[in-house]
Amino acid sequence: MTSPFPPLRFDRDDLAAFIDRSFPARARPALGDLVSIAPGHARLRLDPDEDMVRPGNIVSGPTLMGLVDVAAWAVVLAHVGPVAMAVTHNLTISFLRGCPVAPVIADARLLKLGRRLATIDVRLWQDSEERLIAQATVGYALP
Repeated sequence: MTSPFPPLRFDRDDLAAFIDRSFPARARPALGDLVSIAPGHARLRLDPDEDMVRPGNIVSGPTLMGLVDVAAWAVVLAHVGPVAMAVTHNLTISFLRGCPVAPVIADARLLKLGRRLATIDVRLWQDSEERLIAQATVGYALP
């Protein structure tokens, strides 16, 4: 079965390096680490630190939204190449349960990639893919 998406333009290491270069050093801890990239899919892992925790000892919503956004950007970049100015035009997130301070996985799946817009589904989980923390739909505008 062939992929409905164009071939990957980055391998995992090159994409991780591009993401690293695209953000200031102080922002990097909140970006997560690129675990894998495949046609139509990117997986990131975030190891939350104390600056990402809100009252109740759970990972904050803004931290999780940031991870969603970077995961969506990663899967888009993997297919279109080094286009730093691909920008979020929409992000809708549903928080399904509190996120304990433990590693968080973001699975980003490309739903549609057009010439000017991309739509991505991102799911956050810990321990089991079946027990979601949050689900988001992200739209990216391409230059």
